[in-house]
Amino acid sequence: MEKNEKKPETKIFAVRTTTGQERNVGKLVAAKIEMKKIPIKAILVPETLRGYVFIEANGPHFVEEAIAGIKHVRSRVPGLVSFSEVERYIIRKPIIEELSENDIVEVTGGPFKGMRAKITRIDKAKEEVTLELLEATFTLPITVHSDYVKLVQKAKSESGEV
Repeated sequence: MEKNEKKPETKIFAVRTTTGQERNVGKLVAAKIEMKKIPIKAILVPETLRGYVFIEANGPHFVEEAIAGIKHVRSRVPGLVSFSEVERYIIRKPIIEELSENDIVEVTGGPFKGMRAKITRIDKAKEEVTLELLEATFTLPITVHSDYVKLVQKAKSESGEV
């Protein structure tokens, strides 16, 4: 192992797009890169970040060449994006890690879709949460998989509440 061996420097650039057209832009850029043999290493279209596409290349001129004339591309964001900023879109953290008891969530699937509920119990082993529906006329505890809930409001801290 030589000391001269350097870890390859990754340069990631952000490209602004029309909201909702990120995936189309990614596909069009990929097609142009393949056709014109532009040295682009990767294209990232994060589901959770709307209006942006990340492109990894050795320099900004390659990104400019790749996005030139493509529909729904607004502009290249000046400067570089650090890998740590992009990493959170690559590594998906399970939603159950962010949830705690008494949080308010919205059910995103099943017969109770769209209803808000309060978490009464969390089973991290099974990745399930037990909810109490807020919009129901009587309290009905239901247990759903954590993938079917979306956090709306974190529970208030015990010290601030009486």
